[in-house]
Formats: sequence, C-alpha cells, structure tokens
Amino acid sequence: MTRPIRARIDLQALQHNFRLVREAAPGARVLAVVKANAYGHGAVAVARALRAADAFALASVEEAVQLREAGITAPLVLLEGVFGVEELRAVAAHDLQMVVHSLEQLDWLEQSDPATPLHLWLKVDTGMHRLGVTTRQYHEVRRRLSRLIAARGGSLRLMSHLACADAPRHPANDSQLAAFLTLDAVGLERSLANSAALLSRPDMCFDWVRPGIMLYGASPFDPAAERRPGLRAVMRLESRLIAVRACRKGEGVGYGHTWTCPSDLPVGVVAAGYGDGYPRHAAPGTPVLVNGTAVPLIGRVSMDMLCVDLRALPEARAGDPVELWGACLPVEALAARAATLSYELLCNVSARVPREYLNGEG
Repeated sequence: MTRPIRARIDLQALQHNFRLVREAAPGARVLAVVKANAYGHGAVAVARALRAADAFALASVEEAVQLREAGITAPLVLLEGVFGVEELRAVAAHDLQMVVHSLEQLDWLEQSDPATPLHLWLKVDTGMHRLGVTTRQYHEVRRRLSRLIAARGGSLRLMSHLACADAPRHPANDSQLAAFLTLDAVGLERSLANSAALLSRPDMCFDWVRPGIMLYGASPFDPAAERRPGLRAVMRLESRLIAVRACRKGEGVGYGHTWTCPSDLPVGVVAAGYGDGYPRHAAPGTPVLVNGTAVPLIGRVSMDMLCVDLRALPEARAGDPVELWGACLPVEALAARAATLSYELLCNVSARVPREYLNGEG
C-alpha cells in the first residue's frame, strides 16, 4: 500500500474543454499551451490526448525535446524563444518554432546556419511591458525577419500578449487591441487571445488562439465567480484520512498551536501537505471534502499532512476518501483561501504525487 495521495487526470474532461475552445473560436487554429508540464497535468499525456490541436506552446527547448522524444510530431512553439545562440541548433534539430521578442534574438538568427528554414512568431509589446519588440521597432524587425525567411524558407506569424484579459472590462484590453490593430499585418497570421480573451472577446480571436488554463478546467477570470459554464475540472487531487484523533477543548493542533480546539472534537489527519503542492499558507476554514462533505482545514499545513475539523462528520474514519480539489471542489475555491491562483496550485503539484490518467492514453 503506497501513500494515498494521487492526482487523477481526466482526459475526457480535457478533450471536452478543447471542444469548447473550438466552439468559442470556430475560425481559428489552436495553439494549446502545455508549458510547465501542462500546468502540472503531464505534458506528454496532455499532448497525446489533444491530437486535434494545431500546435503546442512551451517555455523552453527542454520542454519541447521531451515531447519530441515521446513521439509528438505536431508543431511546437517556444513562447520565450531561445535563451542563447547555441540553442538554435536544437531548434533546427527538433523542428521547433520560436517566438522572437528581442533584437538580440534577431541578431542570433542572422548569425545562424543559413541552410536552416525558420518558423517564427514575432512578438510585439502592445501594453503588457514584459516581452516583445516595441511598436516603433516593429516594421524594421519584420523587414529583417522577412528577409531571413525569404532566403531560407519558413514562415512568420505575429503575436502579442494581454495584460488584463482576466478582467474583461479593464480598459487595457481595448488599448492593447487597438495597438495590435495598428500593426501592418498584411500577409501574416495573427494571435492575441489567451483563455480569458477567447471566452470573453471574440474580436480578439484572430487566426490563432492560445488556450491555457481553460483547457485544464479552471477559470481564467478574476474573480473566478465569472467561471465559464461548461468547463470541466481535469485534475482531481485526492488522498485519504490516515488518522482520526479525539482532541479536547483548549488543545492546540499542528505546528505552533496556531489553532486551538474550541470544544472537544474529532480531528482528521490527511496524507497531503506542502511537499505535495498543497499551499502551506491556506487559511483555516479552507474547505476539504471528506466522504463528499466539506469540512474545514485547521492548523498549519505541514510537509506531508494537514488536519481537518470533523465535527460535521463525526462518523469519519481512517481510510475515508478526501478530495483536495477537483470536480466537486473547484481549485479556485482553494486558491481564493490561499491568496493565490489556480494556475499556481496546479503547477505546484509535486513530482512525488503520482498522476493517474483516466479515460484515455496517459
């Protein structure tokens, strides 16, 4: 019998969410974001399940090589491009596409093997102020990239990234769209919409859309109360009670005794902690499902265990099932109590937590 915590990944739910992408942007191609191990879900398994995607987006050469070595032949796009001229050899060897967001990367490309075709995405900063060439630099950079591609073969596309799409009524969305539309994109396919824009701004769904968090069934909006109906949670993080303790009024529970029993009560101990990716700073009262009933987290989360107040479920016993998040307890509910985002929680599920794939190839 192994430690009971598991991340169960429902690949049918993943495919269902992908179909919602197609429905929301029927005329666009889909660049599915599988960086950071597919937000903790397992990049190889997710890419295999999403064969209908037109391409996959990753953060590094290493992430892309993992997919290639697993037999994924779809186009793979490096969202941050390369981090040094030496990585261009790996880009060519593994037939990768790359984002160009700086003049330095452009210089590296001009110094690279002239026999290698280039498949590039030019990123322009329209207001995120993180990565991207400026709108003033755009025409010169595009001219130089077009010259490279004319000589070597390949393709060039245009993209930008939204800063405030999670708040659909934020004025930055309109200003960024306006800046994007000022760019002369004749002859170029364009991409702007992430998950939030894809679901709320059809005018931003150009030739390519880039869904990330919505593929995994979590809301891209802040607050998550604007959750899109129909999204299905893909990951269910589950464990079991490994002990039930009878604690007395006035006794402290967990490290530092930061929580004190207000009365005599049963305390359940769950095999899950921050070593598994459950947030240490989750507040007391955060819901945890035991036998399908919500009970509150109490005390400090430790590395391997957390405690819950079982007064609402006095019949609970060691071995009873626990859902930490999933279809019945949205990950957003935990994120709100831990002052973080569903993105971080999903990505932080540690490697020691086994992933079990349901309803498809894993």
